Amino acid sequence: MSHGNHWVGGNRIELLENGEEFFPRVFDAIRAAEREVIVETFILFEDKVGLGLHAALREAAQRGAKVDLMIDGFGSPDLSREFIEGLTSVGVKVRVFDPGHRFMGQRLNVFRRMHRKIVVVDGERAFVGGINYSADHLLDFGPKAKQDWAVELAGPIVAEIHQFVLRAIAVGGKGAGWFRRRLKQAPSVRQLTAGEADAMFVTRDNRRHTNDIERHYRAAIRAARERIVIANAYFFPGYRLIKELRRAARRGVDVRLILQGEPDMPIVKTAASMLYHHLLHAGVRIYEYCDRPLHGKVALMDDRWSTVGSSNLDPLSLSLNLEANVVVRDKAFNEVLWKRMDQLMQESCKRIETTDLASEWSGWRLVRSFFIFHFLRWYPAWLDRLPRHVPRLTPAEATDLAERQKNEKNSDNTGGATPTEAA
Repeated sequence: MSHGNHWVGGNRIELLENGEEFFPRVFDAIRAAEREVIVETFILFEDKVGLGLHAALREAAQRGAKVDLMIDGFGSPDLSREFIEGLTSVGVKVRVFDPGHRFMGQRLNVFRRMHRKIVVVDGERAFVGGINYSADHLLDFGPKAKQDWAVELAGPIVAEIHQFVLRAIAVGGKGAGWFRRRLKQAPSVRQLTAGEADAMFVTRDNRRHTNDIERHYRAAIRAARERIVIANAYFFPGYRLIKELRRAARRGVDVRLILQGEPDMPIVKTAASMLYHHLLHAGVRIYEYCDRPLHGKVALMDDRWSTVGSSNLDPLSLSLNLEANVVVRDKAFNEVLWKRMDQLMQESCKRIETTDLASEWSGWRLVRSFFIFHFLRWYPAWLDRLPRHVPRLTPAEATDLAERQKNEKNSDNTGGATPTEAA
């Protein structure tokens, strides 16, 4: 089945902001599952949020639902044996995407990560977005709490998302026969009509869909006539996307970027700021979100097109990671997202003006910015040459726990970190 190439009508889509809205909705949906729960996430930490997911998955599995959890070996490296066995002992299938050992305390499996955040319950209800399962997505985490969004979906688009996550498990080792058997349990698309929104499920991988998300962004930017708002945590896109934004601003479109002002990693702001000169002088408005670290990946164009998902606009997301976005064509949803973005810009952002750059932009910085800007022409092709290893999807219960215990004991003696084999 192909995905990401056509609109699917008849959907209900609700925007969820931060962990306060997202986690209760997801955990309640999992607890209400009758047949099946599938979760994919980049980060799962063993904190109060991770333990909340753990409890909901156990409850669903104990009631007889088939429960599959896929985590990334780089993003979720330190889950304890007790955490994993608490799931597998009740029948939850825990799979690790590309687990890897550490070398001198460092994780080496950095590139081509499984960065998606997807939940599908009973083939009828889905969640897609940028929110991981960690306490730093809750406001009570403090100044470093992340600002982010996800969507809850009901309707025919869920069938496509369901097939996608089932196929991801099958490709990881279960095979085509398993995929067909599980797919038979999916409800009919006709039974799932739930609303009026058109939706498209768009993913990025390293085989057939290497640039689908970026391609949809660029097409929407080209088609925009009135308004473009992009809120993105890690902004360092390719040359073609930057060129489309500049062209849109020059033809009179109100183009606004919401970027990190209080980044979780300083290099993020440094990289994005290297593009400010080129964007501002083309008429693009830049807002830095200053309340907390921005982790969102959302955008809207004019009054109907919107997207929410896991994909940043940086080299990792656009050229290496496995990502998933939902693209929405619906005026009501667009209006909800616009109100959230407008409130963010008015209450929590600092607008960057060209005069703000005057004192910083020495001749050397201008030269450096020029070369960085033109570097963007080439980096997608360079990154594409990195090895395209076949990612391993390893059942957690099949990992060598004895070796893990040995490594954990060594870690206790040395103060180092534990490897990721059983995580």
